[in-house]
Amino acid sequence: MPALELIHAAFARRGHEGYGEGVSQLDHALQCGAFAERDGATPALVAAAFLHDIGHLLHDLPQDVADSGLDTQHESTGSAWLSQYFGPEVTEPVRLHVAAKRYLAAVEPGYFDQLSDASKLSLKLQGGPMGGAQTKAFEAEPFFTEAVRLRRWDEEGKIVGYQGPGAAHFDATVRACLKVD
Repeated sequence: MPALELIHAAFARRGHEGYGEGVSQLDHALQCGAFAERDGATPALVAAAFLHDIGHLLHDLPQDVADSGLDTQHESTGSAWLSQYFGPEVTEPVRLHVAAKRYLAAVEPGYFDQLSDASKLSLKLQGGPMGGAQTKAFEAEPFFTEAVRLRRWDEEGKIVGYQGPGAAHFDATVRACLKVD
């Protein structure tokens, strides 16, 4: 099955599920992709923003798994799955978007306080704010800047009732970024 069809199938299967923020997985993805476009991101970063949480759609765990104290490591799962079809300009921001939250919680005053309760819970499960050596290592990552930008859209993409583009809007961008199909 071609990659774009597999992506559609993943969203069809679990995109309706809650994100823990009052919006569905699909609504969150659409908002993140739309905000990346709004801010003039490259096509690869728009695709990464739209697909950054696909790891949540690939497992069979319940949607409230974080309430059970389990981190699904969706960023690693999603990045690994996407790497079959996309290059690092898409997969690395996806892989690093959780680290970006941990980084921002450590270095940006007020960032933690602005997180939702669900995001604070997941941050705790994901290792909490980074320490000094971790922040330096993260800053040295080749896709550090893109990961932080993606994280900003991730935080913003939780607007209940947001009216933006549908999933088909991102098909051409996603298709253009594929290394194989």
